[in-house]
Amino acid sequence: MALLTAAPFANDQDPSALRHADNLRVKISAIAERGDEVAAGHAPARTTVTEPELNGYLAIEVASDLPAGVVAPSVSMLDAGRAIGRATVDLDRVRRELGATSVLNPLSYLRGQLPVVATGTLRTGDGIARLQFESATVGGVRVPKLVLQQIVSHYSKSKRFPSGISLDEPFALPARIREIHVERGLAIVVQ
Repeated sequence: MALLTAAPFANDQDPSALRHADNLRVKISAIAERGDEVAAGHAPARTTVTEPELNGYLAIEVASDLPAGVVAPSVSMLDAGRAIGRATVDLDRVRRELGATSVLNPLSYLRGQLPVVATGTLRTGDGIARLQFESATVGGVRVPKLVLQQIVSHYSKSKRFPSGISLDEPFALPARIREIHVERGLAIVVQ
């Protein structure tokens, strides 16, 4: 994800980001509607989502719903399913709430609000997706997958996922999405 600043109020937002967010909002609505309508035997429907649309949507639509301590999410779509995700994360909050004080836990050495960058590959098929971790950095320093997993787990805890989301667990795609192809600068959603 390309590092962005926290989304300002709607009146001050970049007009192109607003336009891109609106484009993706329309596409998401169409994907959801199609998911309700898709039946066996229909030809696959394809929806192309561009990197600017996704990042505009993250900055405009998603920013206010992010957990406290996470700002400026963005994604860079590479090729062959690969993507880079970025956000600025309040690591003091994560460390404090996890009780990460052991000298053996790398998270105990990370302080402040720092950019977290993760690279991985999205593999999808038959309505199931799996992320394959490649690398992660915090504040420009390479960290093991365990550190990224602690951050993701902390910020993704919910009633449905009391321990947070695991980077290694496959997950079902919504709206009868069969697969997602990530290419340079875009993703193609197949229903």
